[in-house]
Amino acid sequence: MRVRKRKGAEELLSENSQIVVAQPEEWKGKWQERFPKNQPIQIEIGMGKGQFITGMAKANPEINYIGIDMQVSVVSFALDKVLAEQLPNVQLLHVDGSALTNYFADGEVDQIYLNFSDPWPKKRHEKRRLTSKEFLSVDEQILRPQGEIHFKTDNRGLFEYSLASFSQYGMVLKKVWLDLHQSDEVATNIMTEYEEKFSAKGQPIFRVEASFPKKMR
Repeated sequence: MRVRKRKGAEELLSENSQIVVAQPEEWKGKWQERFPKNQPIQIEIGMGKGQFITGMAKANPEINYIGIDMQVSVVSFALDKVLAEQLPNVQLLHVDGSALTNYFADGEVDQIYLNFSDPWPKKRHEKRRLTSKEFLSVDEQILRPQGEIHFKTDNRGLFEYSLASFSQYGMVLKKVWLDLHQSDEVATNIMTEYEEKFSAKGQPIFRVEASFPKKMR
């Protein structure tokens, strides 16, 4: 999600260091200390303006959430929502989501959300797709054993690629939706800003829940 530069965004982030973590690499392996309660940690990579992660945190107070985005303005809008809702179970990172092992220890994360990621449609950009094997190997490292990725997109090509990528990596496709908003799951589905826009136009939303294979000792 590309948004216009927001005046005062950097200052807003620095003024709220209790939510926006200034140097996240220092918390690697001890993220539970950032939250009031020791609970499972779930992260969203590329959180947009924070509608999804704040909605999830509000609906699931028994889970701790960490939202990640590399755009200052985007993180500032997400921060607005966290402050407005007074959500103690949310932390935000202004970092590049491709470097997750810099910020999370092995097995520290319980679940990863990928929502409407950049499809990078050209073949030469395949390694940039967040569901490529290069990213999956990183995800597997920071996730608990048999941890899960929940992926949503409106891009059919990226969805088909991702299903193949998950399968080829040895992951288990637990649930697959070819039109999420026409399923029974729509009642409990938390939408992103993009999702609201696309679904209002009648575009189907694709979703998959996939778990990593059990590691052999």
